[in-house]
Parts: sequence; C-alpha cells; structure tokens
Amino acid sequence: MPMPIVGMVEYKKREFCNEVKCSVQMKLNEQKDKEQYEKIRQTCSQTCKFTTWQFHHWLIEKGYLIVRPEGPTET
Repeated sequence: MPMPIVGMVEYKKREFCNEVKCSVQMKLNEQKDKEQYEKIRQTCSQTCKFTTWQFHHWLIEKGYLIVRPEGPTET
C-alpha cells in the first residue's frame, strides 16, 4: 500500500466525474438499485465519455501530482 505524502491529499474516486457532471455519473448518483447501478457503471469502464487527456489536464488544473518512487518500475 502506498504511503501518503505529508501535506498532500489523494484523488477521491469519481471526483473528476462528479465535477464535470458526467451524464453517466449523474445517473449513478441517483441510482438506488444495485443491479441497475452496476449495469450503468459498465459504461464507465467500457465507453467513458471523456478522454485520458481531459482527465489528465483536469488533474493538472486542480493541482494534482502524479508521482512514483524512484528506481526501476515493475512490469
């Protein structure tokens, strides 16, 4: 488990989706039925309405940093 960086906050799951008012996320927020929720959620993993470029630039605009420990990476 990664160690938190002192003085920093981690990205909260679906923070981007909620802030940009993604139509799929808005449906998920309203959903009460677990089966229907999971069905709608599949849209996120299979056909997200936003690009990684949009997400990455949103992170930068919000001041998020993407970091990793020094040294070789595992593949």
